[in-house]
Amino acid sequence: MIKEKSKIIIDTDPGHDDALAILLLEKSGFFDIKAITTVAGNSSIEDTNNNARYILDLISSKTPIYSGEEKPLKKELIKAVVHGNGGLAGAKINKIEKLTNNASLKIINLVKSSPNEITIITLGPLTNIAKAFMEEPEIISMIKEIVIMGGAIEVPGNKNRVAEFNIFVDPDAADIVFRADLKKTLVTLDACNDIFLLLNDFEQIKNPSLSQPIKDMMKPYIEGIQKFEKASGALMYDPLAAYFLINPSAYELIPMDIKVETNSELTRGMTVADRRKWGEKKNNINVVNKINKEAFISDFISILNKKTA
Repeated sequence: MIKEKSKIIIDTDPGHDDALAILLLEKSGFFDIKAITTVAGNSSIEDTNNNARYILDLISSKTPIYSGEEKPLKKELIKAVVHGNGGLAGAKINKIEKLTNNASLKIINLVKSSPNEITIITLGPLTNIAKAFMEEPEIISMIKEIVIMGGAIEVPGNKNRVAEFNIFVDPDAADIVFRADLKKTLVTLDACNDIFLLLNDFEQIKNPSLSQPIKDMMKPYIEGIQKFEKASGALMYDPLAAYFLINPSAYELIPMDIKVETNSELTRGMTVADRRKWGEKKNNINVVNKINKEAFISDFISILNKKTA
């Protein structure tokens, strides 16, 4: 008996690590990917939408793309710097993907059409998800789970002193999603900072349709990471969030009570965990504490080398 594929929506702002995460989920063959919804974050909505098309075209994927919000709910968009011009430096972007401006509506309709069956994985700011929750609160209870790449608990931020980029860009949206009553898993910088790949690691990808494009993208990404984050390789933030859906047994989780700072300029986007040993905690999210690095790297290379999804 063939196991039914898990239904997912990928909400993303591609981004080099987003690109690898999308390829990992698509190539795994484990998922019925209902949509890729794009959001402004690493770059403008026009760029992230075009980047999503480029990534899907590398593997001839028919997954539909729906564009979403062009700016955060209340703040001006602050784009990333590590990904270079267009948000996906090194990629040969030659197609314009039409903006549909309906990501939140598509999320609502897809969830309603398959209640309690769809997992949403978010790889960028949470603007589209918050917008969907605001427009149709009833879908919150219909979502199977949401897996969020974002946040920093005990480590420094990668955008300001305390905040991870995705949460920093739209803290108001993150606040709405974190407060929502549904199963949530948070893949934070804490769990990701020690897991990166070097350029020679990508030489192990022999898939002819992916090998050169990935290497072309990873060189400027690694240079950007070295310049702006002082790390020595391609940090795997989004692929590690994606891998959670593929192999959750490789992850250790801790339930936490976390709120998002939305008002302070100094600590904008901080994911504030209640780490007190007293008081009444109301745990609202499962936080990834540890990831099996060896399992991830092995499966990452193996999946991207698959001939078909």
